[in-house]
Amino acid sequence: MTATTFAPFSRAQLRHVDNSALALARGDNGIPHPLFHAAELAHAKEKIEAWPGYQPSTLRSLASLAAELNVGHILYKDEGERFSLGSFKALGGAYAVSELALNGADEIEQITVTTATDGNHGLSVAWGAKNHGMQAVIYIHAEVSQGREQALLNLGAEVIRVEGNYDESVRICYEAAKKNGWHIISDTTSGDAGHDVARKVMTGYSVMVTEIVAQITDELPTHVFVQGGVGGLAATVCEYFRIAYGDRAPKFIVVEPELAPCLYLSAEAEQAIAVDVVEETVMAGLSCGEVSSVAWPVLFHYANDFLTIPDALVAPTMKILANPFGGDDPIVAGESAVAGLAGFIAATQCDELKRTLNLESNSRVLVIGTEGATDPALYQSLTGLSAHAVRKTKTDRDLS
Repeated sequence: MTATTFAPFSRAQLRHVDNSALALARGDNGIPHPLFHAAELAHAKEKIEAWPGYQPSTLRSLASLAAELNVGHILYKDEGERFSLGSFKALGGAYAVSELALNGADEIEQITVTTATDGNHGLSVAWGAKNHGMQAVIYIHAEVSQGREQALLNLGAEVIRVEGNYDESVRICYEAAKKNGWHIISDTTSGDAGHDVARKVMTGYSVMVTEIVAQITDELPTHVFVQGGVGGLAATVCEYFRIAYGDRAPKFIVVEPELAPCLYLSAEAEQAIAVDVVEETVMAGLSCGEVSSVAWPVLFHYANDFLTIPDALVAPTMKILANPFGGDDPIVAGESAVAGLAGFIAATQCDELKRTLNLESNSRVLVIGTEGATDPALYQSLTGLSAHAVRKTKTDRDLS
């Protein structure tokens, strides 16, 4: 590491909305109804923990990076080791599929599930369908990589590539499902459609947050930097911590690509709005133009800040994790995994934003590494390293 490591972050143009200030101005007293109920969370936890191969993903300490950035602690939830899929989304789509299998009136083998995806959610749905003997039809848009398409095919899914962006693939998927009588397993909503299924997906995500709460053995985080996308993960993390800790909950900062800022612009407008994604971000899993109507009320009322970052920060953040400071573990993190960490690092390099977010020498920051190298070829092109080599470095260090 050199003095130039953080140079891209110092130069980055960030956009920021202080949602707490807006909430105070509008007299916001919070949402009247919780997104999750205790029985639902307990059911998801019991069910997912019984899946073959389940184990909690690791909550890693990045103490050396924290020292470089002059904060007290950085905790990194490493979802790159989640089941065989290498993404937190294994908990969501597959859980919703399993609930359909439990409650569906049709014969299992006659059920076809479908979704639109940038990659990881579709993998989860296809994996869940394969595990339950269902058929899966997965829609991907024009910019989804060949590697991610092949991963879906390897799980036995029928894959349909459509022209246009992610939101266009969602529209076409909904039309096909209506025509063919398929079950949509979506992590977002379209108008009034998909609300209950999106909640199921988010309930699956809550198992990850349950793990985090159990793994935090000392002081609570003061800040959580979490990826945006349609908002499902961010809302799940935000609400769960609010339920668990009330007024002691951390400050929540939602981070998304500047090329797909639907949450940021919705916060700025103080209402959910859709944006047209003209240019695709390298953070493929966050390339979303429409906010989930399930997630938005939680984020509108409870998220403290919204932040956008440029694509130029993705590769440097992945490299910092792969070739870390000091004694920190080498981590394989995909391009969408690093959005929260990239936003945090950039905030520490901007004095005004650092003050606004109250990032201080005793701050304890939680970030969620939502995926590993789910597209190995893209990972290598961005980092100059193979995921295998990074993992081997960690193994060799552990054995030495």
